[in-house]
Amino acid sequence: MSEFEIKDCSLLIRMSGLPSAVNLRELRDRISACSPDVLYHHFCETPLSPSFDYPDYRNDFAVWSKWRLGDEILAERLGMIDPYLFPSMEELRASTLEIIDDRLGEVTMIPWARPGHEFYFMQAITVAFDTGERIRHPDELDAAINRMTNGSIYFHVLEARRREPVGQDDFSSWLSGHEGNWEHHLAAIRSIDFTFHSLSEIRRELVEGLSKARAAKLKHSARKAGLAGKERTRRDRAS
Repeated sequence: MSEFEIKDCSLLIRMSGLPSAVNLRELRDRISACSPDVLYHHFCETPLSPSFDYPDYRNDFAVWSKWRLGDEILAERLGMIDPYLFPSMEELRASTLEIIDDRLGEVTMIPWARPGHEFYFMQAITVAFDTGERIRHPDELDAAINRMTNGSIYFHVLEARRREPVGQDDFSSWLSGHEGNWEHHLAAIRSIDFTFHSLSEIRRELVEGLSKARAAKLKHSARKAGLAGKERTRRDRAS
């Protein structure tokens, strides 16, 4: 099996060219018209954005709804969206618009942001590069992840879920193709809810889960070897 190549990445963020939004109606209209890259940035790339620091929500629309529009109900609904569950950006867009339309039908007055607190629509290019570091064996995975930057965690966990195979992180893909039984490791990764964790939390959860999985695998191997030894001893005595 080939070595795991550790990559890192950063975002080059720029204005999308769309007018800013100052109220919920304008937010709805801009989301309806924006490019998929804009939608992807505000839903998926926020953990890597240096200015994003709102642990309660993982997308910019939810954050703006709470802190600039003062609409916590809408913020909660938008904050529950897992963008990685949608096969395409258009389906994510449709779900987002449905939530906003429902809210527009409920309120008696359209929420507005104060001057200077408009929503600016951005997009980004992800620049990925090879760190030169390699993981040669799955038992090295937890220690290697512990040394990774936020950019590496984002690239191999979150951004990876948009690549083939869709919905799977790079660590799981590598383990699945590695010789041997690594089900303990795969189960540890599957148990983590990546969507609603910060990058540092994802790193910590991965390291803890994989460390326990490695220990469990060693314990299982030792138990198996002990049973095999006892069986050989029994056979020798019988003969």
